[in-house]
Amino acid sequence: MKKIILLFVITIIIFGCRSIDTGTAGSNAEITPGRTTSSIRLGDIERQVNDNPVMALNLIFIYKETYSVTDNISGNEDWQKLSLFEKQAAENLLAAQEKAIDENRWEDAVSLGRSISSIGLTTPNTGREAAFTLLYAKKKLQEGDNLSAFLAAVRSHEMQPMDFQSALLFLEKAVEARQRRSSAFFFAAAQSARDRNRNIPAALAEYATGSDTFSDMIKGVATVIVDRGFRIERGMGMPDRVLGSAFFVDSSGLLITNYHVIASEVDPKHRGASRMFIRMGDAASPRIPARVIGWDKALDLALIKTEIETDYVFSLVDRVIPQVGDTVLAIGSPMGLQKTVTSGIVSALGRRFLQIGDVIQVDAAVNQGNSGGPLIDSEGRLVGVIFAGMPQFQGLNFAVPAEILAAALPAMIKGGRAQRPWFGLTICETFSGAEVIYTAPNTPAAFHKINEGSFIRTINGRTVTAPQGGIIPALQNEMFTYGPGELVALETSDSEGNIKKSVIMTVSRPDLPLLDAARIDRRERMAAPLFGMVLVPLQSSLFSSNFRVDRVVRGSIADEAGISENDPVSINRLRIMENEGFAILEISVKKRRMGYLDTNMQLPVWLDSPNTL
Repeated sequence: MKKIILLFVITIIIFGCRSIDTGTAGSNAEITPGRTTSSIRLGDIERQVNDNPVMALNLIFIYKETYSVTDNISGNEDWQKLSLFEKQAAENLLAAQEKAIDENRWEDAVSLGRSISSIGLTTPNTGREAAFTLLYAKKKLQEGDNLSAFLAAVRSHEMQPMDFQSALLFLEKAVEARQRRSSAFFFAAAQSARDRNRNIPAALAEYATGSDTFSDMIKGVATVIVDRGFRIERGMGMPDRVLGSAFFVDSSGLLITNYHVIASEVDPKHRGASRMFIRMGDAASPRIPARVIGWDKALDLALIKTEIETDYVFSLVDRVIPQVGDTVLAIGSPMGLQKTVTSGIVSALGRRFLQIGDVIQVDAAVNQGNSGGPLIDSEGRLVGVIFAGMPQFQGLNFAVPAEILAAALPAMIKGGRAQRPWFGLTICETFSGAEVIYTAPNTPAAFHKINEGSFIRTINGRTVTAPQGGIIPALQNEMFTYGPGELVALETSDSEGNIKKSVIMTVSRPDLPLLDAARIDRRERMAAPLFGMVLVPLQSSLFSSNFRVDRVVRGSIADEAGISENDPVSINRLRIMENEGFAILEISVKKRRMGYLDTNMQLPVWLDSPNTL
């Protein structure tokens, strides 16, 4: 301890000496006036005002969180500068959207519009998100990108029903692309928008009202083979291959599969060979090279491409939410057996196995090799993307909902790792709503002082509601419409009902959201987001390892281990297994329910928590 204090004093002396200007030899030393933290922050803001107004506004709001606002700012030079910078940044943000509109960059116009809305500005472009999205869809249609065009057209129609001429345009393109479900969607949109003087051509109506057979759908499913060379087992070389399934979502050769099927193709940590192919028929059919376009690890989804044309394309326009008990069919290549169709029912909804959102549980026979194949309902509509059974849930199988796939695809189409927005919060569901139980350091939420124990009320003015057990995935789904680098208005309240309004610029969600926090934060604080127990120290010492359990999150690792409130806990060690993606907390706990019997425990947990926002 003495060495630490001595080092601290020496550091102060060194840095203090640096502020002295010695001038010429023999002259009187002059002390150079130092810059205040406030002036440094203002300088950072000024540098961003013109080039990046969104970042400038974000820094302005952080400044306001850091320094108290005085009633009379006329005599405060720093606050006068801040007010001027805020005005300039807002004007530049509006100008950036106008420029995007003039240049027909409709996607950028929509993104900038969301940031403008979050700071409460009303402009002539306010409320035109649906129109901009429709213009973006038409632009993509002209470029020959039917997949992006149809996805954007559906988003636009959900915000504001499209006019007859637009619906007819997309109907014609869907029929031309031989996409039955897309045709049916735009046919219904055209019907609801038409008037007496406008009719839908009979040929278009006939195709849109028809149906595809399951034999047709099988033609749009492929087997995915990832050849990773050989592995050594017991001194012998064994082929190292990953089998999966995929299905076409565009006639240009784009297919959907699971991320874990193609992980070795894009994971920089993978060492060794990795080549990907697809096969359209049985084992005697040729292997066709394929490559990864984009992936979303948090949702276990990937978009791959091959240079062939397909006889069938699955449409993503249906927003099907199946009900428990509905009949579903899975198409894929279990154990490499191509073109296999199995049937079953939807067993449950709302299972939380992925980082974002929830998944569907099904009882259809699914095995290794089915991963990435389509799950369809009895009407031939895409319901989800199968991911094969998990070892800890023998006999149970799951699927990523098609609704989430449709929302995730635009980011994957851009190529590379899909970027998702992130605040840096860990939340839990209580009877009072979504409560913040942990704010990760060095994240947007920490910079804007979103306090632990507060409750999320609204996101950009929208109150998110969900049935019991569904509030966290509902909040995550709400964030799907935003991108990293956008301003988002977050309204929270504390336990006494005091409301706090923050405007936060999101960042890209890490693959393992809690990894950086686990590296730098205190281990007793990490007990809440990782293991679900909030600890308070038994001694007023920074270096104490003895704590009391103040609260246990229901359904958490701590809850499953039988730990309860007021149990005394001693933390022995927190181990972070970065390469494996999990952490282990070693503790000694005296459980009240067991007569305070001293018990040593190891609590393992994955670092990709599904409860982060």
